[in-house]
Amino acid sequence: MDQSSGIRASLAGRYATALFALAQETNSIDAVQASLNTLSEALAESDDLKELTKSPVLSRDDASKAIAAIAKSLGLDKLTTNVLGVLAANRRLDQIPAVIRAFSTLASGYRGEITAEVTSAHPLDDKQIDALKAQLKKRVGSDVSVSTAVDPSILGGLVVKIGSQMIDSSIKTRLNTLSQAMKG
Repeated sequence: MDQSSGIRASLAGRYATALFALAQETNSIDAVQASLNTLSEALAESDDLKELTKSPVLSRDDASKAIAAIAKSLGLDKLTTNVLGVLAANRRLDQIPAVIRAFSTLASGYRGEITAEVTSAHPLDDKQIDALKAQLKKRVGSDVSVSTAVDPSILGGLVVKIGSQMIDSSIKTRLNTLSQAMKG
């Protein structure tokens, strides 16, 4: 099974595939990607926004209104705003990060790039992302787009996934390895 089939099989992948098809029809893949990147950054920086996406007590109507206001304040494009509205109406706001990753993978494949999913303990700045892209390009031999996620539980370092390969240089993994070695 190729990667795009796996994406389409997941719930978030179905939303991402529909968004990608609409973006392709309207020649707005780059605009949607930029909006999703903005949304991803907002999710990484705002605990309130994260809570909104995970809240089971928020009514569909309230969630839709909140998402519409957030999309407007972030300046998201119309397609992205509409898909976020559908996610809110279907109580699927918790799928936003997975939709962003799946769309990025589809867009990268369309452009002939390879997508690297990078998890760090803290948000990476543009300079760090550019340096990482350069190193990954040397390693894989083609252009690499980077999809970032923040997971404080890894303590430090990075976890990089490219296709079926994973490079785990996180402090959490190093501590676990050391702990296992000490146990004998």
